[in-house]
Parts: sequence; C-alpha cells; structure tokens
Amino acid sequence: MAAKPVIVTRPAREAAQWVRDFRAAGMEALALPLIVIEPALDPAPLRAAWAHLADHAALMFVSATAVEQFFHHAGPGEGAGALPPGLRCWATGPGTTRALRHAGVPEEAIDAPPADAARFDSEALWERVRSQVGAGVRVLIVRGGDAAGRPAGRDWLAREIDSAGGTRDTVVAYRRLPPAFDDAARTLAHEGAAGRAVWLFSSSEAIANLRLALPELDWGAACAVATHARIGEAARGAGFGTVRVCAPLRDALIASIESLP
Repeated sequence: MAAKPVIVTRPAREAAQWVRDFRAAGMEALALPLIVIEPALDPAPLRAAWAHLADHAALMFVSATAVEQFFHHAGPGEGAGALPPGLRCWATGPGTTRALRHAGVPEEAIDAPPADAARFDSEALWERVRSQVGAGVRVLIVRGGDAAGRPAGRDWLAREIDSAGGTRDTVVAYRRLPPAFDDAARTLAHEGAAGRAVWLFSSSEAIANLRLALPELDWGAACAVATHARIGEAARGAGFGTVRVCAPLRDALIASIESLP
C-alpha cells in the first residue's frame, strides 16, 4: 500500500468521490480542490441552446460537469427523453459518459473512446466521431468558462470540426475559478510540496492554480500522478520532481500510486 496520502485536486464533488474510492481501497486520501465550479453567470444561452437542439447533429460535452449543468437548464418537456431523433452526444471519457447515462441519454446515442482506451481526450474522441462531421454538420460544444463567463479550455476539437467543413457553436454551462486557500489547505499543500504526499492531477489548470496560490513553494521534492501526458508535462514544467502518467481509471490509478516509492 502507498505509505503516503494522496492529495486529490479535482473539483470538490468529484474529489470527494475519488477520496471515497481510494479510502475503500485502503489508501489514505485527502481532497484539495484546485478548481472551483460555479454556475454560468447568464443562463439565457443555455436556455437558447435547448430551444435550438434540432439545429445540431451532435452535442460535445467537455466534462461530467458540463453534462450536469446543461441538463439542469432543461425546461418543461425538455431533457434526455426529448432529444431530437439522431442527435449524438459526444464524451471525452468515462466520467462524462456516466454523467450522460445518469441524465437519461440512451447508450446508443453516446459516442466516446472505448473503456479500455489508452487515453481519454479530444483526440481519442475525434477518432470515434470524425466520420460524423462534414459540410453543413453543426456541433454544439458544451464547456466551462472563466470567472467572467468567457469560454475557456482547449480548442483542438473545435478546430478539427472547422477543418472537416463542419460548423460549431459553443455554450458555457459553468465557470471554473481558482480556489481560496485556508490554513488547512496551505498546510496540506506544504506537505505535498515536501514530498510527504502524492498529488493526483487531472487538469493542467489545477497545476496552474496551485502555483498561483503558492508561488513561494519549490516543487522539486513533490511527487505527482497525472491522468494525461499533457498534464504530466505541465507538472514537470512546474518543477515537480517525480511525475507519472496514468489513465484516469480507478484500478490503474491505485496501482500507479501504490508503486511510487
């Protein structure tokens, strides 16, 4: 078993689930959310998106939170049961896929990388859905935004849609903010910086927020497990001394964390 506790940095609700999973496996785990999720400032674009679903061939959800917030704004007579026939729902990974199922989207309407995929990202999703996009095909990207509600995040898939001749729209379903650190959070972060805990990162933005909150810390003694190669590079760029990359699957993460010295 891992001698060091695991610091889970996902947003609060998701972090709580990961902490429960790790503790159920006999590991010590603590939540230190490095991204705060807040509602969209203006729900009107979300309501408009629901009113014009039939204009789109597919909805691309960047995260489970995007799914939850989008369906939260469904009006009377709307929701998964009222999706236009043939509308596809795209998901980049298993968490987003689970959220779509929970929202009531039929399994046969969901496109995502397979459960045993080597990675879960926009590139892996595009391999599954690129044949759906051509001239005149319209895709709605449901994503997060910054504190001001401006769309934030990678635009790689949006550019691929453009290159394939499709048209894409974007709606911000929620906002991603940096955290405010209290004394307990600072103490935990210092433990992690000293190498007495293992950081679990599923977002490069979380690493940036950590550095912003604690610019004085040196991360050379710190150890991290990242759920994507791109996130691992961000951790190395931040100065983390030990970085491993692992798929964001429970058993794989547990094995990777437990194998660390």
